[in-house]
Amino acid sequence: MTKARIAAVDVGNDALKGIFGKLENELYIPNVIAPDLEDRPVIGIEELDNKDVLDNIHIRVHSPALEENGVIYRVGNLATKTTNSQELDPGSSKSEEDQTLVMLFAALALDSVTNSDFKEKSDVIDANYILGTGLPLREVKEGKDVGYRSQLLGSVHQVEFLVTPKYQGKRVNIKFEEVKVYPEGFAAYVNLIMDNDLKVINKDLIDKQILIQDIGGLSTDIAVIRNRNVDDDKAQGFNLGVSESLEQIREEIRSRHGVELDSRRDVVDIITRNNDRNHIMVKGSRTNVHDITDHILLELAKKEYRYLRNVWSKNSQSEICYFVGGGSAVLKDYIKALNNKLDGFNIEFFEDEQESIWMMANAYYKLILDFVRKTENAVKKEKASEAK
Repeated sequence: MTKARIAAVDVGNDALKGIFGKLENELYIPNVIAPDLEDRPVIGIEELDNKDVLDNIHIRVHSPALEENGVIYRVGNLATKTTNSQELDPGSSKSEEDQTLVMLFAALALDSVTNSDFKEKSDVIDANYILGTGLPLREVKEGKDVGYRSQLLGSVHQVEFLVTPKYQGKRVNIKFEEVKVYPEGFAAYVNLIMDNDLKVINKDLIDKQILIQDIGGLSTDIAVIRNRNVDDDKAQGFNLGVSESLEQIREEIRSRHGVELDSRRDVVDIITRNNDRNHIMVKGSRTNVHDITDHILLELAKKEYRYLRNVWSKNSQSEICYFVGGGSAVLKDYIKALNNKLDGFNIEFFEDEQESIWMMANAYYKLILDFVRKTENAVKKEKASEAK
């Protein structure tokens, strides 16, 4: 069997973030898909193979884990350009959506065709992975991680590249040697206290009781960490994220200015970019939409702050709350302002937005690497005892 390759994949509601192998490959793909035809037209003066792969992911996916098997999809940036693009809906469970699996398989297939760990024969690549990934605390508490893991293990999942630069006609057969599904709140804690070599880098936090509020696209998780573990009874998950507010902003911009934004990803870009933040082009004129974004995001921040207040009141000996996730990057200024005006909790954001966005993928990488090392050491000890 082909040697297994490590993959740490965070299928976030806004985007997939993946880290592969020995940190030599990273992928960031907007979490948008669109059903498509096999022979999509290629528009532009460049030859297909000169185009950016990540802007032109066009695949057919076969898997017994999918409800709709053998469907052709545009994925990521390419999907945002269609009228039938799909993003995860508020209230949906990440573990039960075909879209989560399509994104996961697409990322693994892209990694498979770009590394030398797997052999290729007649345009077919057999890829074997040890996967670290995660689900919201709410879904793990409901036991959905068990079903999600079993869907992935024990089956072959095939991705066929169609009209995709460089990889057209290639097929990747994906198998999993092992799958670890971690609760997202605990993963964030691991990332806070350990480096990539699994050495403790933040000793001050090890024995503290801390909160981690992870604001995603569709959900918010607040993990209560005590004695180096998530307190399952105290941890809470809420069906509220930034996606609904991003849709509101998108709709208000459309109705007020007649501008149709391709996806929620475009809204995130408008409200987080360094230059021309909260501005769009309307009929060629630079137009400020801060009045739209401000009142919608402030209302969401107030709801998120109420969650924090309620959880902290039930865990009064908590020393600090860390805000993580893409939603935290969007709401940071609003939550800070509310906290200064109201309770004055000890809260912390990551000033580097990329660190916050990539936190889960980094955590899964550390956790799955730890699992692999422990497994290898156990095998060595067993062989050594057998040799005696």
